[in-house]
Amino acid sequence: MLDLAELGKAIATRRKSLKMTQPALATLAKVGKTAIDELENGRARELGFTKVSRILAALDMGLRLVESPRSRPTLEDLLKEDGDD
Repeated sequence: MLDLAELGKAIATRRKSLKMTQPALATLAKVGKTAIDELENGRARELGFTKVSRILAALDMGLRLVESPRSRPTLEDLLKEDGDD
């Protein structure tokens, strides 16, 4: 599962590959420069979906929804997996 810090790193990488500054991205996405800076540097505690989607759209990026596993692995599953190495 992707967390906000990982998302921020991906956004920073994409922004830099486009040779776009943080202020330019903030203007294009209609969010504050501070929000971009905090997101890219792993300091954003929370960011609403609307802001995230505007940032991603400004970078021609998107999120993909996938079905997650219904249950977490048990200790027995993990030990078996570790023993298979």
